[in-house]
Amino acid sequence: MAAAKPRLSFWQIWNMSFGFFGIQFGWGLQMGNMSAIYEYLGANESQLPLLWLAAPLTGLLVQPIIGHMSDRTWGAFGRRKPYFFSGAVLSSIALLLMPHSATLWMAAGLLWVLDASVNISMEPFRAFVADLLPDEQRTVGYAMQSVFIGAGAVIASKLPGWLQAGGISIVTNKAHPIPATVVTAFTIGAVVFFISVLWTVLSTAEYPPQDLAGFRRKQREGFGDILVAFREMPAQMKQLAAVQFFTWMALFCMWIFFTVAVARNIMGATSPGSPLYERGLDLARDCFAEYNLVAFFAAMFFLWLGRFISAKWIHLVSLLLGGIGLVSVAVIRQPSMLLVAFVGVGIAWASILCMPYAMLSSALPEQRMGVYMGIFNFFIVIPQILVAVIIGRVMEHFPQVNRLSAVVFGGVCMLAASFLTLFIPAKPIVRRKLGRITSDDAMIPTATASKNPLA
Repeated sequence: MAAAKPRLSFWQIWNMSFGFFGIQFGWGLQMGNMSAIYEYLGANESQLPLLWLAAPLTGLLVQPIIGHMSDRTWGAFGRRKPYFFSGAVLSSIALLLMPHSATLWMAAGLLWVLDASVNISMEPFRAFVADLLPDEQRTVGYAMQSVFIGAGAVIASKLPGWLQAGGISIVTNKAHPIPATVVTAFTIGAVVFFISVLWTVLSTAEYPPQDLAGFRRKQREGFGDILVAFREMPAQMKQLAAVQFFTWMALFCMWIFFTVAVARNIMGATSPGSPLYERGLDLARDCFAEYNLVAFFAAMFFLWLGRFISAKWIHLVSLLLGGIGLVSVAVIRQPSMLLVAFVGVGIAWASILCMPYAMLSSALPEQRMGVYMGIFNFFIVIPQILVAVIIGRVMEHFPQVNRLSAVVFGGVCMLAASFLTLFIPAKPIVRRKLGRITSDDAMIPTATASKNPLA
């Protein structure tokens, strides 16, 4: 039987989660700018989904492999941390190079490098929480990641606009098709990504394997264990997989099409580089920044709410609000109302980043935590691949299906995910009794956390 893990203090959970600030800073720059970068370099709307294929395909290939490898890694630098660090180095290089792309296919190639590198850093972070925290603190661990994800994404979304307000040019020409604001933002993102991950690497120690001899035997197992783990997937993971499938189909539609849909279909811009196009991009980035800011505060609220309501019901209601927000884009034409709609998207995003993992981690065996977190990613990336392959073809053959239609379709998918959450068993809530902190109250960091080797 595994020894009980000591509770960690608030600042220990802060340190182990801080790397996600940089990871999401990089993701935020990508989500808010890649479709525009592609259009600056000459892409049309039907090409965008295929050009975005890098994100789901690299996740499909990289995450289960990195999860399997990190489950079997132990050395002077720990188990998960070597992957955090190597992924951060590669991601920072890709971020530096991306806005200097001279051609469409150069940008597409660098996106493959960037997404593969980000996945190397990101995948072990999910298992990291389960490695170091006792079961009753995992919700707060994943919620803390959500807080940093929200903070990183808000700043990344607003950064190009702030740089423009600071006097950096948005003028483009044949020699420099990508605005200087985007070039500068990606350069800052590269530095932030690296420093944030380095903070976690240097500030947080990992527990060594309890049975080192057994661990060494497990290291000799091949990648066939991924297939074995897939066949032996726990029942609750299968139910969550269906929810994730529709959730991430919705998110991918939003990320690919929303920024350019606002510029083209709502603002009425006819070409990249026009004043209306830039105004549309700024409005869309404001929506992205807002939903991430809402997610930041919602994640903190969830730390308290989780004491009284199970993760299942928090997730169901959050997805419902997000789906309504995206579907409403079909009729909204006022910028202020777009911002209102994205409040629901922000609440959904906060839940998406923590509640499925809180529900999942307690159903997984410790020795396969990394590989199962990687397999869980299948149900994030496969729907994105389907969107990338199918929607582009639909747009080619049905001109009435445009960027805005794709965003609304994403909202319908999120509503379907909310409905499927109904069928996931709810974990009972344990309340405070007789002045003692019970397991559910332990979701909230306290100043009386036990001393432990990570202090």
